[in-house]
Amino acid sequence: MNGYEFIETIVMGNIVVIELNRPRQLNSLNRKMVGEIVAAMERFDREEDIRVIVLTGKGRTFSAGADIDEMTNDNPISLELLNQFADWDRFALIKKPIIGAVKGLVFGGGFELALCCDLLIAASGTEFSFPEVGLGVMPGAGGTQRLTKLAGRTKALEWLWTGERISVETALKHGVINKIVAPELLMEETMKFANRLAKQPPLSLRLIKDSVNKAVDYPLYEGMQYERKNFYLLFASQDQKEGMNAFVEKRKPDYHGK
Repeated sequence: MNGYEFIETIVMGNIVVIELNRPRQLNSLNRKMVGEIVAAMERFDREEDIRVIVLTGKGRTFSAGADIDEMTNDNPISLELLNQFADWDRFALIKKPIIGAVKGLVFGGGFELALCCDLLIAASGTEFSFPEVGLGVMPGAGGTQRLTKLAGRTKALEWLWTGERISVETALKHGVINKIVAPELLMEETMKFANRLAKQPPLSLRLIKDSVNKAVDYPLYEGMQYERKNFYLLFASQDQKEGMNAFVEKRKPDYHGK
């Protein structure tokens, strides 16, 4: 599909693949590229026929990080006026499942972008890192927050303070990614999982994601009350009737997200 300078979008049935498309720059993220990614996600989040979003990178790497050349001359006032991270905040508002398929280098802003995904499938040999400390700065698009919630305070501090490279095996061990696959099977395995999700009732996926995101921040009791409201809400859906009737009638359900 056309209309973007730094990404490509490919619709495959109920799934859209959004591909970072600056392979010569190792898919480094400039501001326009981030804006295009989130705008594409918002567009497909609204499209009824799309049920799952897959995010990946063209070429041999997912993303080596932010476009440093773009930021070298920035200062606090210019960043404030730009509202540097406004586009990044929009990722948290995407309702549909986002699966990241990552390979090669997943560094800096690229790592932050990967952590905006709901699930991550990584090719063997992939390396993750937050190298910002070596540039005299730190992650600013949610890296310190999301990594800490996944890996815990002490491991996050170790990785953020040292900027060391994290192997794909270590990332799996600490809950940063969901699965490791052979590089040549990355997209095949990702699409297989995406198709599995695409067959699930869309409203259930949406409200499960909503409830799990709240669980990260809410105390247990408040989180359970929030979960309960979403549980009740699904009983107003056609998909709930279809799912339960199909179970009773011993047939496969046909969900429409209504």
